[in-house]
Amino acid sequence: MHLHFHDRILGVLLSSLSGLLLLAGCTATQVAPSNAKSNAQLTPATRITRDLLHLPEPKGKIVVAVYGFRDQTGQYKPSPDSSFSTSVTQGGASILVKALKDSGWFIPVEREGLQNLLTERKIVRAIETPADPVKPGVNLPPLLAATILIEGGIVSFESNVRTGGSGARYVGVGANTQYRVDQVTVNLRSVDIRGGQILNAVSVTKTIYSYEFSAGIYKFVGFQRLLETETGFTRNEPAQLAVKEAIEAAVVHLTVQGLRDQVWLAKSEQQVLNSQIVQTYLRENETNISVIDGEFPSHASSATSPLASGE
Repeated sequence: MHLHFHDRILGVLLSSLSGLLLLAGCTATQVAPSNAKSNAQLTPATRITRDLLHLPEPKGKIVVAVYGFRDQTGQYKPSPDSSFSTSVTQGGASILVKALKDSGWFIPVEREGLQNLLTERKIVRAIETPADPVKPGVNLPPLLAATILIEGGIVSFESNVRTGGSGARYVGVGANTQYRVDQVTVNLRSVDIRGGQILNAVSVTKTIYSYEFSAGIYKFVGFQRLLETETGFTRNEPAQLAVKEAIEAAVVHLTVQGLRDQVWLAKSEQQVLNSQIVQTYLRENETNISVIDGEFPSHASSATSPLASGE
């Protein structure tokens, strides 16, 4: 009798767990938790990173300056998590500089830490200046002047743009899912330092997806014997990676818009025409403004733009 009772408990347990796994398989694909002791690795690339690295070659790289890329959202993480920690990264300028350099179109020069650079140059002059006034002093090369100023910032972070979920429970066995969609928007513009003219501007919005799955069993397997078990996992897309992807997309759009308006030129016009990336981003921009025109403007001329030659 005692053995039969335990066999019955085991049968109920196996049956319940089978149902739980069936619901989990129908609801979501569970991923194994990441190794907390794994080594540091490079920040993962995105689809936009691949587009950024496969742009056509420029006729001449353009020297650009980034003085800052501020968080203009004013959004803080909700309590009790933190009432002082911001919802988005404060390192947007660093992400932007790397995206500009990775594109192969721009040469970023140090401006955010310009005072540190000037201080180091003074130190070099002080150390290497000879005591004998007749001997020539150290000759540092002049700082590289920028042709384009890149301005902008993270202009919006909206949480709970869309939420939802579903669930079911039958004879004490159930599972449910919940999801939440946030979104972040960045704005980027290129400015000609000669006259302060804004050459191009672009806004890019990226969604941040959070997903939660949970399942559980609540069942009496005998008199005064209750079986209760739970499982689940949560997947949250890092906001920093979403900002990175949005900034990279903005750099690609800004580069493609400059090609369209012939603010700058590619090494070969045929490369632009054959580039699937350029044509895709052109179509996306034209669809966004409801203009169907797949050609470059015929009125644009390289002679009208001081940057078209890549100087």
